[in-house]
Formats: sequence, structure tokens, C-alpha cells
Amino acid sequence: MSDVRLRFAPSPTGYLHIGGLRTALYNFLYAKQNGGKFLLRIEDTDRTRYVEGAIENLLHELSWAGITVDEGVVLDEEGKPVSKGDCKPYIQSERVEKGIYNKYIDKLLEEDKAYYCFCTQERLDKLREQQKADGKVPRYDGLCRGISLEEAKKRVAAGESHVIRMKLPANKDITFHDAIKGNVTINTNDMDDQVLIKSDGFPTYHFAVVVDDHEMGITHVVRGDEWLPSTPKHVYLYEAFGWEAPEYVHLPTVLSKSGKKLSKRTGDVSVGDFREMGYLPEGLINYLALVGWSPETNEEILSLDELIKQFSFDRVSKSGGVFDKEKLDWVNGHYIRAMEIPELAEKVKPYLVKAGFISEDISKDKLELITLTFQESISKLSDIVEQSEFLFADKIEIVEEDAKEMASGEQVPALIEAFKNELEQVDEIDEEFAKTVMKRIQKATGVKGKNLFMPVRAILTGNVHGPELVHVIQILGKDGILKRLNDFQIA
Repeated sequence: MSDVRLRFAPSPTGYLHIGGLRTALYNFLYAKQNGGKFLLRIEDTDRTRYVEGAIENLLHELSWAGITVDEGVVLDEEGKPVSKGDCKPYIQSERVEKGIYNKYIDKLLEEDKAYYCFCTQERLDKLREQQKADGKVPRYDGLCRGISLEEAKKRVAAGESHVIRMKLPANKDITFHDAIKGNVTINTNDMDDQVLIKSDGFPTYHFAVVVDDHEMGITHVVRGDEWLPSTPKHVYLYEAFGWEAPEYVHLPTVLSKSGKKLSKRTGDVSVGDFREMGYLPEGLINYLALVGWSPETNEEILSLDELIKQFSFDRVSKSGGVFDKEKLDWVNGHYIRAMEIPELAEKVKPYLVKAGFISEDISKDKLELITLTFQESISKLSDIVEQSEFLFADKIEIVEEDAKEMASGEQVPALIEAFKNELEQVDEIDEEFAKTVMKRIQKATGVKGKNLFMPVRAILTGNVHGPELVHVIQILGKDGILKRLNDFQIA
């Protein structure tokens, strides 16, 4: 099936949304599984919503997520978007400039499958208001259908403002099969004579998407199910041109836990937000694949290669998939715990530097020790800041009752004195000292078990639970421990 061709075709109207990334991922997985090509096309015909830098951002985010573009818009060596492939250009505004859509709209006009419409916006607004008042579905009433092509061309030549509309046949059932929704049928009497070319000369999405998908040999159109109501218009255009329509796959919406469509109001939704919070691409992609799809094996941890092997549209849910951050944290945490310490250390370092906890020139050994200390307890890279904060605090406050109780035992002064005596014996703390010091304090004081360990932990960390005490002692170092022992004494 080397002729399988799928595309992700976003508009450059902002940053890549988590739902958009899932659409791109499903396209990519199916293309790779079938030895096909994954294309990226930019649909920027709505110039009013264009956001500077959005294309570059999109390509960076896809690359970060491990989704590679075989053909279409890519970044060149200077980081600028360029078209790569035999069907270029892959940016719609550039396709407009080249006049690609002209021959197709001319064909529809000549064959009486499209017509010029000269209705003003004022007339259309009034028509819509009246139809709503009459309880009808608002749609164009076909007033300009009767204008001959010859007359219409004269009016166009005279500079009259116009659009070009699709000329739907009356009372015709349009049926198509969707891989997830099944067979869908809509009658043309319930459809509108869609605008194909806007008054500014730009094609609408509905016209350009059909022409572009045909010219680029797209075999499967995989997109969000908000496009399902528009698909009959596209199917009709394929029929009008005499072309074979692609297979359609309309994906269920990504929902928040409250069951609403994921949006900026419900929290972080851009891929960049998740990247900055410290989610790994492997974790985000693994989890996102499971939002609305499940493998036959019911496994939950799947690499990109495993997803390519197991993915199928048969197992995509018909209803929306719920995006659960707690589940994402669980999946992402798995990848963090599987990571080698040197690699993870480099990934958490920027978060610790930004928090002011460490400097850029921290020793490799100390950074890796900090990372090892918290690897088991973080779900995303940014968690390292909150988890490790007590190590870098100027002063430790003991707040919890059980910690207060352990730190106020009658044996505590003796423990502090013994610890100080041990610190006096060394210039700096090494791993050997950290591993053996508590045994020596036990020997010097006769205190053991939780009466030994919990008060010391409470004084050094403010808590009776937490990471391994051996690591804490090493990271704090001689000066850090002395300061906390003295501060506690003063308190």
C-alpha cells in the first residue's frame, strides 16, 4: 500500500492545540503503518486570522513530538518554512498566487455547476434574519442562480463585487462512508450553495481542500468531527469534477474531564504549554494516542514504533475522548523513571536553574545526585522544583504535627550534638560519610530506629517522610547541614 497518502492541514492561526497534535498523530501513525506518506499542508486562505510565526511553531512542535513530515511544508536550514515535494507549493496562499484554483473554478462555471453571486452582505444578513424568524434553517435562497454566465462575466468585468457559489442539484441524496461514523447521507435540499471563491478572490476552505487533496493524491482524509457536516459539500465537489473521493475518517473531539470540548478556558491546551511544563514527547504522544483509541492488547505504555504497529481506526471511539491530566502524569512518569540519570539530569537542569536553586556550572555529580533523589517522585520535569525546594530553602520550617512531635523529643539535643561532632571530623561530605554517619550517631547516643532517623530528617527537611536521607545529607553538604542544625537550636 505504498500509495497511501495522508495529510495534516492546519491553519496558522495560533499555536498547535493538543487536539491538533492528536489529529496529526493519527494521520502519521496510519501513513507509517501502511508504508505511505505523511504530508503537511498549511491552509491559510483566511488571511484575517493569520498569526506571525505560527507555521514555524507548528513545525517545531511536530518535530519535538517525533512526528516527521515526509512531504509538504518543512523548515530549511535557516529555520524558514519551505515546500518539499512534487506537489508544491503546500501553502494555500502560495497556491492562490500561482493561480492553481482558477482552472478548476472555470470548469465548474462552464459546466453550470457553479455560479457568480452578486448579493450584498446587507441582503444576505436580512435574508438570514427573516429565515430565522420563520423558523427555517438559514441558507442562501439562490437569487443569483438565474443570471446567465455571459451576463455575470460582464458584471464581473465592470468591477461588481461578487463571490462564486456551488450550484447544488435539487433533492439529491449525497452519501459517503466514514471509517468511524459509518454511512452518512444528507439531501441537497438541506444544504447551502456554498461559497467557493470569496469576494477577495481567495478560495474558501471547502473549495481549496478538495482541489488540494486531489492534486496531492490524498487517499485518506483524517480530521476532527467538526468537519463532518461539511463533508457532503466536499463529496459533491469530487463528484462534480469526476474525481474519486478519498476515504473519510472524522475523529471524536478531545474533551475535558467535565465533558466539554478542550479549550483555553479549561486550562493549558497548546502543545508548547505541555512541553514547558516538562512533559516528555514520548509521554505526551503515548497518552494522546489513547485519548479516543485503545489497542487490542489493552496496553497503556506504547512507544511510537509500537503505536505504528498497533494503531487502527476500527478501535477509535465514536464518542469524544477525555483528556485526563492525572492519567497523562502517570504515563509521563513512567518514561521519566525509565530514563537514564545523566539524560534526565540535563532535562531537569533548566527548571532548577530558573528557580534559582542551582547555577549553570553545577557539578555533574551533584546535579545527577539531585536528579536520582527525585526521579521516583516526579511526573513531569517541572515537578523537580516543588519536590526539591526544601533542599535549597534558606530556613526550614517544621509545620506538620508528626514532624514537630519527633523534633521535640528529649533525645534531640544529643542527636544534634553528635551530628555536629561527626561533621567536625571531615572537610566535606562524601558518599561514604553520608552512608555511615547515622550509625555513628546511633553509637554515640544510643538512640536508634525512628527515634533517631525521624528527628534528624525533620530538622534537615522539615518533614518525617521524603527522599533517601543519605542523598539529602550529600546534597546539603557540611555547611548546609550545620546551618540547619544551628537554626534548629536557635529556634
